[in-house]
Amino acid sequence: MSVVGIDLGFQSCYVAVARAGGIETIANEYSDRCTPACISFGPKNRSIGAAAKSQVISNAKNTVQGFKRFHGRAFSDPFVEAEKSNLAYDIVQLPTGLTGIKVPCFYTDAERRSVMDATQIAGLNCLRLMNETTAVALAYGIYKQDLPALEEKPRNVVFVDMGHSAYQVSVCAFNRGKLKVLATAFDTTLGGRKFDEVLVNHFCEEFGKKYKLDIKSKIRALLRLSQECEKLKKLMSANASDLPLSIECFMNDVDVSGTMNRGKFLEMCNDLLARVEPPLRSVLEQTKLKKEDIYAVEIVGGATRIPAVKEKISKFFGKELSTTLNADEAVTRGCALQCAILSPAFKVREFSITDVVPYPISLRWNSPAEEGSSDCEVFSKNHAAPFSKVLTFYRKEPFTLEAYYSSPQDLPYPDPAIAQFSVQKVTPQSDGSSSKVKVKVRVNVHGIFSVSSASLVEVHKSEENEEPMETDQNAKEEEKMQVDQEEPHVEEQQQQTPAENKSESEEMETSQAGSKDKKMDQPPQAKKAKVKTSTVDLPIENQLLWQIDREMLNLYIENEGKMIMQDKLEKERNDAKNAVEEYVYEMRDKLSGEYEKFVSEDDRNSFTLKLEDTENWLYEDGEDQPKQVYVDKLAELKNLGQPIKIRFQESEERPKLFEELGKQIQQYMKIISSFKNKEDQYDHLDAADMTKVEKSTNEAMEWMNNKLNLQNKQSLTMDPVVKSKEIEAKIKELTSICSPIISKPKPKVEPPKEEQKNAEQNGPVDGQGDNPGPQAAEQGTDTAVPSDSDKKLPEMDID
Repeated sequence: MSVVGIDLGFQSCYVAVARAGGIETIANEYSDRCTPACISFGPKNRSIGAAAKSQVISNAKNTVQGFKRFHGRAFSDPFVEAEKSNLAYDIVQLPTGLTGIKVPCFYTDAERRSVMDATQIAGLNCLRLMNETTAVALAYGIYKQDLPALEEKPRNVVFVDMGHSAYQVSVCAFNRGKLKVLATAFDTTLGGRKFDEVLVNHFCEEFGKKYKLDIKSKIRALLRLSQECEKLKKLMSANASDLPLSIECFMNDVDVSGTMNRGKFLEMCNDLLARVEPPLRSVLEQTKLKKEDIYAVEIVGGATRIPAVKEKISKFFGKELSTTLNADEAVTRGCALQCAILSPAFKVREFSITDVVPYPISLRWNSPAEEGSSDCEVFSKNHAAPFSKVLTFYRKEPFTLEAYYSSPQDLPYPDPAIAQFSVQKVTPQSDGSSSKVKVKVRVNVHGIFSVSSASLVEVHKSEENEEPMETDQNAKEEEKMQVDQEEPHVEEQQQQTPAENKSESEEMETSQAGSKDKKMDQPPQAKKAKVKTSTVDLPIENQLLWQIDREMLNLYIENEGKMIMQDKLEKERNDAKNAVEEYVYEMRDKLSGEYEKFVSEDDRNSFTLKLEDTENWLYEDGEDQPKQVYVDKLAELKNLGQPIKIRFQESEERPKLFEELGKQIQQYMKIISSFKNKEDQYDHLDAADMTKVEKSTNEAMEWMNNKLNLQNKQSLTMDPVVKSKEIEAKIKELTSICSPIISKPKPKVEPPKEEQKNAEQNGPVDGQGDNPGPQAAEQGTDTAVPSDSDKKLPEMDID
């Protein structure tokens, strides 16, 4: 069983697999470990990765790239509206309102759910949706042998990840076998793409003035310029001199050229470089750490190779940057390590990971104590995750909880709503008072918020004849048991002290009760001695605002299966077509080469004409035919070409097999001659058997001579008189008859036993000849035991 980690980037993807020897980043069909995050839709099938990247310009309207930016975003999102004008392809609005087309740490609940839906559509079993910076931290820390012990002060490391389209920073605390993310900060739009856009806009303006070209009006010209600007940016990272940019037949058959150097480029990017420091400052402020508390600063991501970006980061922290991690593959390696930790098939060093919630989450509900609604923040920014809390409500009827992000100004889109959770089947107590409802909310390992469970605490009055002391004790024991069942689990998930848990619980209950009518929300006081409690699980209805519903998700899974099958059928059709074309070229070359002697001139001419007709058909009427048509066409050609190929192969194999048969006959004839000369080596063989060997050998020799004479008279352009399989059968037949006879071993002759003769002459002494004495038996035993033990020693050593 294999587990893989996938880094689905904005521009490219990496896949790492966990194996017995460690983590390995695997290569694609082009032997490249980097696969472009690109899909091109053709008339009959899809191209993915490098094959799709090659169609970005030629099939611009149907080639999708950069789609990671649109995961989980509404079509009406201002970000989507702004990006639409820069896309070569069109995007549409789905019935859910979503945009139809590893995750960053700044991904929201809707975006994370969108990625989880995508994994289901792709048929993947997602063990954990992991933040990119957390994956990098895992890849960094799990191999470190010098981390401080758990009781010591942790080692603080900053991870900076600037990729193609986003910029992320996180501070992580490391102890031996433990990783805790302290804080994260990000700029969701700053990345290598923005630096490319600066160059593109510059050259659009320059070429517009110099060559009178409106480049942005032609999407293909704009895409070509973008590709060249990206290459130029990478060259400037390693070279400070003037570098040329030239494109032949760029637009309207006009060749364009220009120059750029690093100094001028940095001046144009001043506003982008100014955005590097704020996230760095933010994580230090959130963690209240000083720059001296930072042990190291690790940088990953393609855009961190820009010298000015590295300089900004290094200058801010006042220390040299660390590049011990692979800038491109660190995320996917961390994801693969996490999968190996979660999988039972691998034994990995224990390493616990505590992530954070990137945005504060609050709950809102209708309060029965007053008109209006109450709300409470349940998860603060940079709260530890995965995490769960138990909230207590007093209700007589079903109620709804609405989850939303508390700080919409920090979100990458304006809508802060997450989902609505309706707690069903809430009923009042038997005396009409409000029931106690416990609701468990959590952020799971994927970073997705949910109301995971709800339970109703039922109060039962004890019988009158029950003794008060026992009832009181039983009630206390039941209450204590409930606390013991719930609180340790909460403490373990929250990773907080009991005092903090108690204060939070009290705050939750107080805040939801309202300030005016607290007594309406509180249950009436009952005597503990006459009360028993039990819990009943309550159903919860989820209304996820931006997630695909199950029916539509199943439809997408079905459509993906159809597209996979269509891709497979199209590949098989193309393979069948290529096989016909390959056979035409192969036979045409060999008919005038190694097959020339094995086909008559008339047959060669007619076959060559047939091949030419087939080639012309392939590029005309046969350009787009079903798979079976190509299969039939290939079979038709092979009916003509296969006999020629067989004659050639037989001429190559036949002499070798005749030579082998001749050697066998010669060997057996020598043995027969030695037997007739009564040599000691064969004097033990039976004469009747040797007569049988001689007869079989003579028959085989006669058969071989006869076939050789007939074959020598046969023309090479005709089918052979004898085939290789017949010669192989004759060799096998001769060997099966003769080999068992001539390989019969000589009978063993036992040498005379002098000791036995002496014993017979002397005879037994004092009746001890038949039964040896104890001393002799003991000696015999002593002699035998060492030999047996010597034989067993190696086996024991192996065990």
